[in-house]
This record gives sequence, C-alpha cells and structure tokens, in this order.
Amino acid sequence: MTGGIFQGIKRFFLAGSLVARLIWINIAVFVVINLLGGIFFLFAVSDYYEAIAHALSVPASIDQLINRPWTIITYMFLHLNFFHILFNMIVLYVGGRLFVDFLGKNKLIGTYLLGGIAGAAVYIASFNVFPAFADTVHISIAMGASASVLAIFVAIATYAPNLNIPLLLLGRVKLKYIAIFFIVIDLISIHKGNPGGHLAHLGGALYGFLYIILFKKGFDPSKYTGMLISSIGRIFKPRPKMKVYRDFTPRPMSDAEYNDKRAEEQKKIDSILDKISKHGYDSLSAKEKELLFKLSNK
Repeated sequence: MTGGIFQGIKRFFLAGSLVARLIWINIAVFVVINLLGGIFFLFAVSDYYEAIAHALSVPASIDQLINRPWTIITYMFLHLNFFHILFNMIVLYVGGRLFVDFLGKNKLIGTYLLGGIAGAAVYIASFNVFPAFADTVHISIAMGASASVLAIFVAIATYAPNLNIPLLLLGRVKLKYIAIFFIVIDLISIHKGNPGGHLAHLGGALYGFLYIILFKKGFDPSKYTGMLISSIGRIFKPRPKMKVYRDFTPRPMSDAEYNDKRAEEQKKIDSILDKISKHGYDSLSAKEKELLFKLSNK
C-alpha cells in the first residue's frame, strides 16, 4: 500500500500538473534562499541574506509596503524554515489535488494568489488597527504560503464538506473537520506567538470560504486572475516550429466531433465526481483515478 502511495506521488510530480508546479516553485525559492544564506554565512556577510529575505517578505507597515509593493505576491512563495514549507506543501498537495478534481485547475492559481493577498490584507490591517501591535508594526514582516494554502483547503472543504480523506493514526476524517481544526488552532494561537502569521492564515481561510459562497451564486473571483496568468504565460511560451504534414496525416476533428468528444469526457468526469461525493475518493478504482487525473489535467 505504501508503495502505491509513493508511486501515485511520483506520477503526480512527473505529470507536471499546476499543483506540482506551485509546489516546485515554493521548493525552488526555499532552496535558492537557503543556499544564499549558507554562502553569505561562510563569507560573514549574513546581512545580505537577511536583506534578501526582508525584501521578499510583506511588511505590516503601510509606508514600507508602498516602497515594496511586489512583496504582497512574493511573500506567499517564501519560506526560510524547513518544517514551515514541509507542512504547507503537504496541505497544498492534498487540498490542491482535491480542488482540481472538483473545481478544475483554471481556478486554482487564482485562489492561491487571491487567498494569499487576502491573508496579507488581514495581517496588515490588523497590525495597523489593533493597539497590541502598535510597538511592532514597523518591524513586523510575514512570509509563507500558509494563507494561500488554507484558502485552497478551506475552499474545497466548503465545496465538499463531507468528503472523507484518510489521515495517519486517525483514519478517515471529513474535510470540514480538518478545516475547522486548522482555523481553531490559528484563533487560539494569536496571542501565543507569531500573531501576524496566524492572522494571515485566517485571512486566507476566510477568502476560501467566501470564494465558494460566491462561486455557488455564479460569481467566480479567480476566473479573471487565472485568465491573466494564462495570458502572461503565453507571452513567454516558445512558439512551435512550423511542421510540414503529409497527406496521410489524420484529418482534424470537426467542431461537432470535438464537442461530442468533450461532452463524453465531461460525462465521465461527472460520473466519477458523483461517486466521490457519495462514497469518497478511495471508492474509485485505479482505472477511474487514473482517468480522473488525466482528464482534470487537460
């Protein structure tokens, strides 16, 4: 069974899905920043390492944010601590895959970015409003993907609250209970250390919840963010070289044939998702899981 789990994880990363790419970006930033930290340490110039990390973290001070506006995006890809990135990437792996299965990959990047921005907004607003932070607002910074990851996890937990997932030592647990656990931990930990991080987490979680409420009413905030990112990606995507096709090349599908094929694929996905909502993800056969993975990544 363990071998099957690791094989599934291996196929997931080799397939290069959007969730995998987000994880790889976070890991790459973590590795580069910490390699630089090691190099600067050896040459006794650690101030530069701290300056780089500081330049990518989002500040609580509005005056500093105006001078470093890019940090509202860069902070959600920045981790310095191994266990910080490990926990975030595990939650992103689990929540992101379920999110894509139920809601599609096109909504994922928008939820990640907007959830992170919502987390930063709650963090900054809290430090500038509540008297408890008056003495630290000018030196406080936040970093990490936690707000973005919680936005994704809470979104899918709100969309499919009764979906069961297996947890080590606990067995099968409904998504809604895991999401509630995360939120409660942040609520009761605000005064015990890292209040900015916990407040940012809650901002991301709130966005994930509100996103699904709006989505069910026909409004999709992540739609336009996803379209913008896709447009930017196409600018840098290399153009395919012109190829010469011979007469025996298969005839392209007509619009009607293409629509029929898409309708058939959608019918298969709907059938599988219906089975998941009734009996859980583990009720799928290996063939159904593979089919769902392939179709959801098209």
